[in-house]
Amino acid sequence: MKKILILSGDPNSINSEIIYKSLKKIKPSIRKKIYLISNYRLFEKQLKKLNLPLKLKIVKSLNENSASNIIKILNINLNFKNPFDVSIKSASKFIINSLNLGHELALKDNVSGLINCAINKKLIKKNNSGVTEYLASKCKIKDDSEVMLIYNRKLAVNPITTHVDIKQVSKKIKTKLLVNKVITIHKWYKQKFNKIPKIAVLGLNPHNAELKKNSEEIKTIIPSINKLKRLKININGPLVADTIFIKEFKKYDVIVGMFHDQVITPFKTLFKYNAINVTLGLKYLRISPDHGVATGLIGKNKANSD
Repeated sequence: MKKILILSGDPNSINSEIIYKSLKKIKPSIRKKIYLISNYRLFEKQLKKLNLPLKLKIVKSLNENSASNIIKILNINLNFKNPFDVSIKSASKFIINSLNLGHELALKDNVSGLINCAINKKLIKKNNSGVTEYLASKCKIKDDSEVMLIYNRKLAVNPITTHVDIKQVSKKIKTKLLVNKVITIHKWYKQKFNKIPKIAVLGLNPHNAELKKNSEEIKTIIPSINKLKRLKININGPLVADTIFIKEFKKYDVIVGMFHDQVITPFKTLFKYNAINVTLGLKYLRISPDHGVATGLIGKNKANSD
């Protein structure tokens, strides 16, 4: 029986509430596979404050089992005073330790993969980009082939650059980067769904910069697309970002954009939070819910676990 790891993520968040409500909806046969990477006392105090009863048990390894109504916790041993007001220093240490343990365990053959709950990216000091980049560095991925895929059964989107300031985007877009990420997406769809995905690539500039000679479209994006076509990848572009999400998106499985908000903003407008964030290209499967820490909802028992 393969295990599923859940990292409780940022302690200053709605994560404990989301985990509780999600576990209540999951079949007992699946709950038995779940191991929660968290701090036992912190998680227990948060649930108690929310008046959400749940039986917890500290386990030392993935070899220890329990009844389906008891949640197994791989304990990150730190001391916390206020359950919903953890200091930045303590929260950062807790998250880094959780990610490192999750990474180490996810490499084992008896683990299906890991799910990490929402994290404030400022707390990842070693790599102030995000969990995607942090785990890619742990997996020693150096060719930028890891992919942030925001996935829905009807459509998925990928930003070629992720948590990068707009002024840096054009500098980051290189042929090798674009080609590697699209190849990773193509391979994942073939492996997981046994299908050749239809992929659309957007330009960077408004109206594809009218395809001016010195534009990123002419210098980088079109040559990358042509190279991918020669590799027999079903790809089309560069398409215009301001119209594709009206109707044309329905023709594709994946839309690849050049920066975060170019594809994620219209995607969330269409599908709200009905999506998951999947990291492709790691040595294991990693996913996370497509929402943030929601500090305005902490302790109110109003968070939506869907």
